[in-house]
Amino acid sequence: MVSITSAQNALKTIYLGVIADQLNTGINPLLAKIERTSADVWGKEIKKLAPYGINGGVGAGTEIGELPKSGGNPYATFTLELKNLYGLLEISDKAVRASESNAGAFVNLLNAEMEGMLRSAKHHFGRMLYGDGKGVLATVVDASAVASGKIYVDSVKNLMEGMIIGLISDLGQFHNGLQSLLITKLDRVNNIIYCTMSGSIPPDEDFKVFNQISYNNELTGLGAIFDSDSPTLYGLNRADYHFLNPYQKALDTYLTSAALQEAIDYVEYTTGGNINFIAASYPVRRSYVEYLSLNRMNLDYMNLDGGYKALSYSGIPFVADKFVADDTLYLLNTDDFKIHQLCDWRWLENDNGSVLRAAPTKAVYQATLVKYCDLLCERPAAQAKLSGIQQFVNAGAEVTDATGQAD
Repeated sequence: MVSITSAQNALKTIYLGVIADQLNTGINPLLAKIERTSADVWGKEIKKLAPYGINGGVGAGTEIGELPKSGGNPYATFTLELKNLYGLLEISDKAVRASESNAGAFVNLLNAEMEGMLRSAKHHFGRMLYGDGKGVLATVVDASAVASGKIYVDSVKNLMEGMIIGLISDLGQFHNGLQSLLITKLDRVNNIIYCTMSGSIPPDEDFKVFNQISYNNELTGLGAIFDSDSPTLYGLNRADYHFLNPYQKALDTYLTSAALQEAIDYVEYTTGGNINFIAASYPVRRSYVEYLSLNRMNLDYMNLDGGYKALSYSGIPFVADKFVADDTLYLLNTDDFKIHQLCDWRWLENDNGSVLRAAPTKAVYQATLVKYCDLLCERPAAQAKLSGIQQFVNAGAEVTDATGQAD
């Protein structure tokens, strides 16, 4: 007979390993290439001693002259607070009782709930990798219909039906009635959020959309590393440490192989780093494929770990991700990134080891998946970003080959 005890045992012994593997390697190709480690975690913080520059104690001298003066490696200490990642699973008491005598039905119920939580977790954690830690999902561009449950935003790419969102003003103020709005429908053509509404936006204030309780609590993703407007990164002033500032260039034209190679060469020349991963938006990848095709250049593909497939640029995987800004491309050395974690994914347990507990105000059982971690890049300067990439347009002009010669 199915019981809460048997359900808890299944969650611990069968589902946890599968869920952890999916969340660690099945979210996207970038996360699958990033190592996870418990090193450099001290209490609630990550303290990473990051070397920069080179050892100064090397030189050439005379046969009996003085040896080079010692000069150890220069170091800086990166500091991050561990972020708290949660996934909540709910099973109604009625559903449990209805399937007490049918183990197959209960397994199907549990599988469905697990798959739903995994889809949500993959969406949010995949988005966080490219975010800046603030958790802002969109910017409100027209608040005139908010009171009726319609929010006009600049983009809905970070949003999904069923998400619970909140609104915060540019003044940093949260307003009552605007913190737990359930998205019921999205208009992806006109960028409109339809949601349950119990409040209105005060006039003369600009608002951002964020994921319920996540504001300023998300992973320190690529957006934070490439945020040139932020004076600090990992607790250090960017102005004091040049290696905190990655290569960035606004192309304001379409993407070419020459632009890619220029960024790769700059990283190799200035830092000794090796770019081994390229992530672009879908429009940028389409544009680049068209550029290669019209210039009669080969389209090479490669298979990646985790079952992913990617374009290949000089042996470097070139992937597309929905959470990369439409005009942007990242060139990364994934060896420089680590997920520093207190532990891998675990169920939150009470004193007697139970993972399923009755909710205080609803007839449901809840289980909470937790992980305490953050993303840290050891060499920000060895990463690159190209922005302002425009669509490649074939206007019927003569097509040039890879050497620039007209056919």
